Amino acid sequence: MSDKKLIVEREKFEYKGKEYMGYFVKGIVKGREVRATLKPQDINGYTVLDLIFDGANEVELIAKPYSITDDNGNVITGNTFIVRSVDENGEVYECPVKHSRGSDKVLLNMLMK
Repeated sequence: MSDKKLIVEREKFEYKGKEYMGYFVKGIVKGREVRATLKPQDINGYTVLDLIFDGANEVELIAKPYSITDDNGNVITGNTFIVRSVDENGEVYECPVKHSRGSDKVLLNMLMK
């Protein structure tokens, strides 16, 4: 895993007459700007993300590496991701997030390198 710092941004979008927030990470891969969309692990995570962003439009994305061994002895590695902010009192707020689509997972892994 790299020490690359990634920032999660958010922006408003409208769907069926309602306003929502979309979450994404962007960066450069092979000279091209790419964008990987993220979502919380469950539906209530959107409330948690609102608290974490607390009016800001950017917070830090943290990758936590994992390694597990399946029943056949194969080692599977990867990252889980959390969005993190720290308030003025030093209190840390976190929410687990995941990629929105398979292609977002690929782009996120490319951005992590």
